[in-house]
Amino acid sequence: MNLTDILSQAGGIESMAKDLGIPPAMAKQGADALLPAILGGFKKQAQGSGGGAAGLEGLGGLLGQLGGGGLLDAVIGPQPTPVEQGNDVLGQIFGTKEVSRSVAGDAAAKTGIDAGTLRKMLPILAMLVAGYMAKQGGGEGGGGLGGMLGNVLGGAVGGGAAPASDGGMLGGLGKLIDMDGDGNPLDDIIGMAGKLRG
Repeated sequence: MNLTDILSQAGGIESMAKDLGIPPAMAKQGADALLPAILGGFKKQAQGSGGGAAGLEGLGGLLGQLGGGGLLDAVIGPQPTPVEQGNDVLGQIFGTKEVSRSVAGDAAAKTGIDAGTLRKMLPILAMLVAGYMAKQGGGEGGGGLGGMLGNVLGGAVGGGAAPASDGGMLGGLGKLIDMDGDGNPLDDIIGMAGKLRG
């Protein structure tokens, strides 16, 4: 089961579709196209905090500051999603709005979905992913979070965070995050955004 399916089961994809006024199938297709960049952004955060366990704990602390598991609840709840929280998450993982625009443009080219719709989808999807990771970690910044994020982020954070071998849901997530064997589109996209600014 991939992360899009997990978020669908939690009700996240349907809630996102309702927020955006699009069919759930389109929301799922958009999520599939956007998730590699979002996951790549979280992977970069873990690497930027020193890699290994320290990087994962740093990322765990960041998830807590951004709203932790409450981010997932905010999307799934009956109220409209507070997208400014999602924009905060994107600011942390992508750094600049140019990167978000490039990610949306890249996904639009792959899916045929309007880039404007994908730009609106990005903060909501980022909240779903951050909230889900925080909930799986058993609370905000708890000791279990480092181990869980090690599983979710696979071996890609380096420094001894081995990919999950339990074959369970977290094992699947570990594989999902590194599904590209580091054909991580984020590196190329950040390069493109750098050229735009140059």
